[in-house]
Formats: sequence, C-alpha cells, structure tokens
Amino acid sequence: MNQHVRLIPSILTRNTCKSLLLRRAIIIGATRIDPHADHHAVVSTFDLFSIGVGPSSSHTVGPMRAAKIFVSDLKEHNILERVHTLRVDMFGSLALTGKGHGTPEAILMGIEGETPDQVETSTIKARVDDIHTNHSIHLDGTHRIHFNPDKHLIFNYFKTLPQHPNGLRFCAYDSDANMIATNEYFSIGGGFVVNEATQMDHGENVYYKRERMAARNNTRREMAEQRSQQDIAVVSLPFKNAEELIQVCKRENMTIAQVVFENELKWSTAEEIREKLLRIWNTMDDSIKNGVMANGEERLPGGLNVRRRAPGLYNKLLKGLYGPVVTQNTYIDSRIPLPRQAPSYSNANTTELASTEAATKDQLYAADDKSPLSLSVLPKRPRKRFFLPALDYLSVYAIAVNEENACGGRVVTAPTNGAAGTIPSVLKYYLEFISENPENDVMEFLLTTAAVGMLFKRGASISAAEVGCQGEVGVACSMAAAGFTAVMGGSIEQVENAAEIGMEHNLGLTCDPIAGLVQVPCIERNALAAVKAIAAAQLALNGEGDHRVSLDQVIETMRQTGLDMMTKYKETSQGGLAVNVPMC
Repeated sequence: MNQHVRLIPSILTRNTCKSLLLRRAIIIGATRIDPHADHHAVVSTFDLFSIGVGPSSSHTVGPMRAAKIFVSDLKEHNILERVHTLRVDMFGSLALTGKGHGTPEAILMGIEGETPDQVETSTIKARVDDIHTNHSIHLDGTHRIHFNPDKHLIFNYFKTLPQHPNGLRFCAYDSDANMIATNEYFSIGGGFVVNEATQMDHGENVYYKRERMAARNNTRREMAEQRSQQDIAVVSLPFKNAEELIQVCKRENMTIAQVVFENELKWSTAEEIREKLLRIWNTMDDSIKNGVMANGEERLPGGLNVRRRAPGLYNKLLKGLYGPVVTQNTYIDSRIPLPRQAPSYSNANTTELASTEAATKDQLYAADDKSPLSLSVLPKRPRKRFFLPALDYLSVYAIAVNEENACGGRVVTAPTNGAAGTIPSVLKYYLEFISENPENDVMEFLLTTAAVGMLFKRGASISAAEVGCQGEVGVACSMAAAGFTAVMGGSIEQVENAAEIGMEHNLGLTCDPIAGLVQVPCIERNALAAVKAIAAAQLALNGEGDHRVSLDQVIETMRQTGLDMMTKYKETSQGGLAVNVPMC
C-alpha cells in the first residue's frame, strides 16, 4: 500500500467512514526508518532551493504539492474515476492565514495536477474563478467532479493537528458519499511536505518535495524506498551540525561549498548541478527584474492597499543592470558616487571667516526670549543624501522579489517564500559590484548558503508556524551572511561566524503578518535582513573566526525560543502588528 494515501474498504458503513474524518490517517505498507535515529542534516540543495509560486512556501507551495500527491495517488490506485467529490480541511496556521497566503488557490491548482514550478501563474486567478462559478474541478486535469470551494474547502480556525501547525486533510468520496481514500499532510516550511509516517524521517522529507519522482519503470513506493535509503546511507560527506561540517571541511581540505557539491554528486552529475544552480539563480534574478520593472502604481493584492515600491526605488537609483524603469532624457550612474561639494577656504580671508563664525554663534544664543532656545541651538537641517549605494541596492532588490512573491509570482524558496528576497539581494549585489567570476561565484554562494539552511532545518525549523519569523527571514539572513563571507574569501571559521551573527540578532523575531498577507512587515523585513547579512559578514571577515557563541548554540537557542514563543506570534495573525494596525 502506498504511504501517501489510505484507501477505505468499501464494506465500511457511511457513519464509519465519516467517523474517520476525526482520526489521523493511518499509513501502512511503507518502508519505515527509525524516527528516533540520529540522521545527518544533508538534503539536496535543490530541495532547499526550489522554484515555486508566491506568496508562501508553507501556505502555497506545500499545499499545492500535497494536493498533487494525493490526487496522483488516487490515479495510481485506479480509483480516480470513482471519486465524485473531495473535502479538504485546513488546520492551524493554514486556516488562520490561509486566505491571505493564497492557500485555497494553491490547493485547487494542486488538485488539478499543477506543480509550483510549472504552473502558469498568470492563469491561476481565471481558473480559480471558473471553479467557484461552475462548482466543479478537474482531478489531475482530466476527471471532472463536483466541487464547491465554499463548501468543500474547510477552514478549521481553532483546531490544530498534533504533528504540526500547518496541517491538511484530504478526503475523497464516491457518488454514494462513502469515503474511499484519505490522508493528512503537513507543510513544514520551505515547501517540504510530510505525513504522519514520515514526519520524522530525514530521507522521506527530501522525497516529498518532489512530486514527480516516480520513473516510468518504478512505482512511487519503490522510488520512495530507494530515496530514503539513498539519503541515509549514500551521502558522501554527512554532517549533523556546524561543528561536524567544519571538521569534515578540515579533514577533506575542502570549503563548505565543495562538501555540498560532493554530496550532490550522488544525485546529479557535475554538469547537472551547474545547470540547476544557474537555473535557480536565473529565476532569482528574473524575480528581481520583474519586481523593479513592474508598474509602480500597481497595488499589491489582498486589501491592504500597499503600492509596489521597488519600481520607484529603483528609478531613484537612475540606472542599473536592467536600465532605467522610466525613460528619461539624461541619467546619472548612481553606482559612481558623485563628489561632494565641500566649501573652499583657499582664497578666503581668515579674519573674515573668524568674524563670521563668531557672528553665527551670537545669533544662535541671541534668539527671541519668546521662542524655545532649542529652535536656535538645534535648527532644522536641510535633507542630506546618504551616499552608501550598497544599502539602496540591497533594499530595492529584496523588496522587488518580495513584491513579486506577494503578487503570486515566480520566486525561489530561499529557504522559504516569505524570506525569498534576502539571499537573491545579497548575491546580486555581490555579482554586480564585486564578482570577477559570476558563474563560479553563484555556485559557491548558493552551495554555501544551502549548507547553513540544512543545519537550521535539522536543528530547529524553517517554518514560521513553528518558530516565528526567526525561522524564515532569520535563517535567510544567516544563510546570506555565510554565502557572502564565502565568496569574499573568508575562512570556514569566518563563514560559520557570519552565519552565527546573522541569526543571533534575529532571535525571537515574530511572524505577525497584517491580514495574513505576506506584505507587512514581511517585505521590508527581507530588505533589512539583507543589510544585516552584509554587516554580519563584514564583522566576521574583520575577525579571525574566533567567537564566543557557536552557530550550533544559536540554532539550539532558536529552537528553544520558538518553543517558548506564544502561538499568536507564529503566523496566525492573532498578535503583534496583525492586531494593532487597522486594515483601513
């Protein structure tokens, strides 16, 4: 029996079948791995970085994959034609913030057989409207069934399944309203989807991020078993934590990126790794380009009435890789700082200058007694230009990506959609202003960041529903800091130090999106994380790699902080800015 779906015997009575809605799915027949085994942290870089659709990896990408998996298994078990209707229950954070995160739309697309990396984003709205209008949907794009989203998509706002805050339950019914198949899935962040049987199994987590793993001559179960054993036994250079990763690097005389590359060779050829890494970067770069070239008057969807800022901010930079957003007669290349106009005293009479300064002081303290003295002592200053282009570029790139994400556009989980702007922003800044070998730098940067992401995924979480935004933007900041340090030539110890600094100063970061939308404070938060990542890298590069707090200690602290954090600060929109900022 396939581990993805539980088939319900037809001899069960209708009441018995309905009672199963209240039970966890029982997974039978799957090859199990000891859930308590101390498995390594290694997952594929291309599972950690995957191309998907906005606005959320856990609320959009994961549910779409879960729906796709469930329907695919109905087809494999030859019961797709028997299905008359479906019921989908969303629990916990998926219910509380699902509407703002596009969860219902993602589930509908998954039911129709779409995948996050292949779905045509421009058609989603029209297709969803059609489903709502006609009260029908095509299972796997072929079998048309009755389905009313208002009735069959259930938001369980105040219920949470025990395994994880992001829970989904799928139930399939025949024409007599008998349940014929059911299963529960959990979207654990970054687009990873697991069920009860595999929630703690390292290898299965990787498998569930790939909807099309089954080869022509292999069943899904066989592929799952192969991938599970592959991940447990075949990884060339396994590591469980940062300390072990550093030891592996020193023992093999390798960089962190080289260790990750060596592990990837067990799944792909060197050329395939290169091509996939460059595809990941090109998708990131496209999301930046689409964001800065968008209509600056456009409002982000969802009701907050937030206007796109990236086009306007980019236009203020006047010129960049993609050219000016608005056609102008002239432009100034903002990447070359303009000389500041300092006053010249070369021909001035020093006596006159002294008398002028004295007169100015007299004026300051001879103010009208009726006016506050502070108005004279501390007069309002004219606005000054802040000449630090790095901050401008980092901010606009990160904002561009996350505005694209908020609009449901194509982005890369890095490690999640809500944190999709930080890593691309830092990498693009490096490629534009510092890099001398872009292709190699892209590979080293992404492989290094992937290693750090693996450590957080194993040691804590990359799900805001579990640990708050420290698990998303905080992890992205840590990953970006490590990647930037690596391509700047930092040592292994400095890379680890940068990653530690990046997370240490994001500990306790809450997830409190207004109206459940991945917009405020998420978009700006990515921009600030990018700036913080550069600062963390600079601190590490200016040191010798010695530091009092280790990355492993920070990861464990993050995990404990997430456990202690109140639920209302974990992507539920029940606390923080979500309740203190009115919608209108």
